[in-house]
Amino acid sequence: MNKWLKVAFVSYLLVFLLLPLQMIVKADDTNDARVYVIPVEQTVERGLEAFLERSFKEAAEENADHIILDIHTPGGAVDAAGNIANIMNNTAIPVTAFINSEAISAGAYIALNADQIVMVPNGQMGSAGVIDGSGNAAEEKVQSLWISRMKTAAEENGPDGGRDPAYAEAMSNADFDVEGFPSGYLTLNAEQALEVGYADAIERNVDGVINFLGYQSDEVNIVHSEVSIAEQIARFVTNPIVIPILLSIGSLGLIMELYSPGFGVPGFMGISALLLFFFGHMVAGFAGWESLILVVVGIVLLGVEMVAPGFGIFGILGIGLIIGGLFMASFSTTVMVISVAITLVVTIAAAIILFVFFGNRGPWKKLVLQAQTTSEEGYLSTETDQGLIGQTGKALSDLRPAGIALINDRRLDVVSEGSYIGRGSMLKVVYTSGSRVVVREIEQND
Repeated sequence: MNKWLKVAFVSYLLVFLLLPLQMIVKADDTNDARVYVIPVEQTVERGLEAFLERSFKEAAEENADHIILDIHTPGGAVDAAGNIANIMNNTAIPVTAFINSEAISAGAYIALNADQIVMVPNGQMGSAGVIDGSGNAAEEKVQSLWISRMKTAAEENGPDGGRDPAYAEAMSNADFDVEGFPSGYLTLNAEQALEVGYADAIERNVDGVINFLGYQSDEVNIVHSEVSIAEQIARFVTNPIVIPILLSIGSLGLIMELYSPGFGVPGFMGISALLLFFFGHMVAGFAGWESLILVVVGIVLLGVEMVAPGFGIFGILGIGLIIGGLFMASFSTTVMVISVAITLVVTIAAAIILFVFFGNRGPWKKLVLQAQTTSEEGYLSTETDQGLIGQTGKALSDLRPAGIALINDRRLDVVSEGSYIGRGSMLKVVYTSGSRVVVREIEQND
């Protein structure tokens, strides 16, 4: 490994071990009332869930009077949205959703679980149909469950005993229409949401929301929860689309490293991808050190299998430990099954290509003897006596087909061309190679 690769690798490990995991908060402790402003941005996924869980916990520990969710999201994973809703419903702190641009799909569901909803003048809310990974509508039972959750969230939250569930159903069911709105998944703008009771106020910024909640700007301590660098990495790494990419890069890097002398860029990329995967999942709270240890031990066993073959035992155990570690670190068995399947396909295809085009390199040359001891290179176990060819002699024993003959007064081990030759028969040498002497019987009339 050259100097720069060593420096980069050590730096990566330092970041992995020392990067602060706690949220960065800005607060002024001189005031009594404390309001937490927590951003809900980008895609709704398990990394966001982990960040919100940590934020709500801190708000409770600091005896916050109110939580404002600053929402700007196009939606995302249904399971993550459901868990975020549970976090909101399990806190005793009042929660206000501030739709600061858009709350689409899973974002709309999160907003409906808040005690109050405030929107910016150009805000949008709705279009909450459930789709699968291919972009198609989810199966009927999943749709039915999601519609029920949307309606329940509307009924159980909001002022005056809840909101009209019909609009929540129209947001999540393209076949359900409400009067005065076009067919298809319903999306409400700020004025429409205010009119039908899905928004309690329209404000331009967080300060306006603070005033709407009844706090005076000089009597409130606003705490802005910010996503730390570690949490940003976790949100990126725990994305279901990113997971198979990282695992594929990790496996490809290690496979390519086997075909490279020393330790170089492929190995560094492979290890970095795997460390990034585990770092993100550990920050998000899904993985522990035990899962990382399993993967490391699995990689070591695979290395042992490559340099000291153990009839496949080390390889099988290594693969099993790696897959087990990955599943222990995962937040979803389904996501990990798909990710591992994609990784295996990519890895097998890459291994075949590397073996076909670079078969004389890498670990294979350690397992198979490549050199050949040819006569052209001077490798002979016994020197060939070409002078014996054409010489005659006598069989001193039966040749079946091997036996003993007397050639030029020399007793030699000889072999016939395959036929039986009796003792005392006259012989002629027809071929020699090293210690091998091939003879033929001479007919009496010759």
